[in-house]
Amino acid sequence: MAANSSDRPVLEELDRAECLRLISGGAIGRVAFDDGEGPTVIPVNYAVDGEAVIFRTSASARLGHSLLTSVPGGEVRAAFQVDRFDETGQVGWSVLVRGGAHPLSDEEKTKAANVEPWPAGDREAWFRLAAREVSGRRLRKP
Repeated sequence: MAANSSDRPVLEELDRAECLRLISGGAIGRVAFDDGEGPTVIPVNYAVDGEAVIFRTSASARLGHSLLTSVPGGEVRAAFQVDRFDETGQVGWSVLVRGGAHPLSDEEKTKAANVEPWPAGDREAWFRLAAREVSGRRLRKP
């Protein structure tokens, strides 16, 4: 028997403030970028710092290598996504941040929110993704 459409979850758009609030308490998100071979998505530990996302990686990793090879002082177009869903309850949310990512200078690192990567090993490459565009949606029960 098909569910009544009034019982089905409703999709709502989230404003910028709510999107930043939702991702501010998280630990893992995904960075999307072009690694020269096409679109790529990599999970990262992160922290929200004002209206930017801070993340760390190894300089020799695909993400670090791609973002560190940008023009000095320039930014690489990238996106960042976090979502949380309860599949059983069919509720949750998803936030997308788009903007330019750049490596942090030593001075910027001292002022930025700290990010503790989960994986062992050196994660010396720090990046800031400026939140130029922020969008999100919530799936909720009516």
